[in-house]
Amino acid sequence: MKSRIYTDKHAVGGLKEKLPVIEVFPNQYPNYEIKVEMPEFTSICPRTGLPDFGVISIRYIPKDWVAELKALKLYLNGYRNMGIFQENATNRILRDFTAAVGPVFCEVVGDFAARGGLTTKVTARYGQEPSLGIHNGQLLSKKS
Repeated sequence: MKSRIYTDKHAVGGLKEKLPVIEVFPNQYPNYEIKVEMPEFTSICPRTGLPDFGVISIRYIPKDWVAELKALKLYLNGYRNMGIFQENATNRILRDFTAAVGPVFCEVVGDFAARGGLTTKVTARYGQEPSLGIHNGQLLSKKS
């Protein structure tokens, strides 16, 4: 029988915590990509209570809405004292971001600093990534 140091409570830590709202504004242009990076992202390991440091990159193609940057910054800062695994933080950011913005495509990358000699890079995606080629005013997909 395997010994489990990490409990089910650790596993779901931070997944339902209340965070600031990601505000949006109406998109005015089609067929472009936005990339936002937070180079000083921090959260807390739910088991050890030690801080995790990393860079969060959000890359998306907006549809009807664009994320308002100050609200996004406040949302991401909400993780600062939250106990959440790096993998869960990256996936929750994707979940919350896509729910608020409704993009065509979104990719969230959590590139975390070394801890115990290991680095972690978590990539979570929503939708199918199109190319940014435009033909007759339409966004072309990679399969086109």
